[in-house]
Amino acid sequence: GEFLAKIDIEIAETEAKREQGLMYRDSMEENQGMLFIFEKDEYQSFWMKNTVIPLDMIFVNSHFKIVTIRKNAHPFDLSSYSSTAPAKYVIEVNAGFCDKYGIKEGDKISFRVF
Repeated sequence: GEFLAKIDIEIAETEAKREQGLMYRDSMEENQGMLFIFEKDEYQSFWMKNTVIPLDMIFVNSHFKIVTIRKNAHPFDLSSYSSTAPAKYVIEVNAGFCDKYGIKEGDKISFRVF
């Protein structure tokens, strides 16, 4: 029930937007991020190809519970950053965001679309 942080998100809800993600962007404001929405809970995997900004990746299930956090994903890294449990949502924020705001696995998120 404790509020930790607010993120202004850009939604990547189509296949094309999910494929593009945050690639080729030079920067992002501290409280900005991208929300990836998938059809159902599945193991999700991301990479950092063509991504300039170091990121924290937050994997969230359909009950809005954070199941995995991958901190400080390195720019241009072709390694797989995967969830450890099925997730329906993935939120990408600037690297260090989760540590700064004390966001951890097991926390819950909520979001609104305006």
